[in-house]
Amino acid sequence: MNHPSAVPFRDRADAGRALADHLISYQADSKVLVLALPRGGVAVAAEVAHSLNLPLDVYLVRKLAVPNRPDVTMGLIASGGVEVLDRKVIREERISSAMIATATEYEQGELRRRERTYRGMRPMLDIEGNTVILIDDGLTTGATMLTAISALREARPERIIAAAPVGAPSACDLIRRVADEVVCLFSPDPMQQVARWYRDYSPVMDREIREILDAFEAHSLAQYAY
Repeated sequence: MNHPSAVPFRDRADAGRALADHLISYQADSKVLVLALPRGGVAVAAEVAHSLNLPLDVYLVRKLAVPNRPDVTMGLIASGGVEVLDRKVIREERISSAMIATATEYEQGELRRRERTYRGMRPMLDIEGNTVILIDDGLTTGATMLTAISALREARPERIIAAAPVGAPSACDLIRRVADEVVCLFSPDPMQQVARWYRDYSPVMDREIREILDAFEAHSLAQYAY
C-alpha cells in the first residue's frame, strides 16, 4: 500500500492498533502468539496482542560475527536456545571450534542479560506448533526481520506472519520469500528512515520494554481473574 501525504502514525502504539485491524482474523486464536523484536517492535506488538487478545513475548536474536571481522556473520543465536551456524562462512574463513565457542559464549551472555532485563523470571512462550506473528516497527532493509525468521524456523512454528506498520517495497518483497504471510500497512518509495512515518519516534529504552511487558502481563492476569 502506498503512503498517504500525511505521516500515518502518531506513535508506535497507534501503529500497533492500525496493524491489529489488519490481523483481526487471528483474534483470540489459542494457536497464535505475538513476538516482538526489541526495541522498537515491542510497543507495536503490545497493542496488537492487547487488541487481539493474544499472548505476547519478545524474541531476541544475536549475530555471531567472524573474529576481527564484525561485518561478516558466521551464525546466530536466538531466544529458546536456537543456534544456527553458517558452515560455508566458517569453512571459508577457517574459523576454529574454539573461536565459535568463544563468540557463542559471549553472545549467549548478552542474550541472557537482555532476556532477564525484558522478561524477568517469566518463561518464554512455547513456539513449536503455533502460529507466530513476528512484529517490528518498520522494515528499512528487512535484514533484522529476515534474521529473526531464520532463527525462528528452528523452533518449528506452524506458520510465521511477519508484520510491520511500514516497510520499504524491497524489504517487504524480501520477507515474502521466507515468511508464510507478510502484513505491511504502508510501503513508501523511497522509504527513507522508519522515523519519517511516525510523528513520535522516540528512542526505546530497556526500562520501557520491561514496563510494557509487565503491564501487559498484569492486564492479562486481571482478565483471567474474573
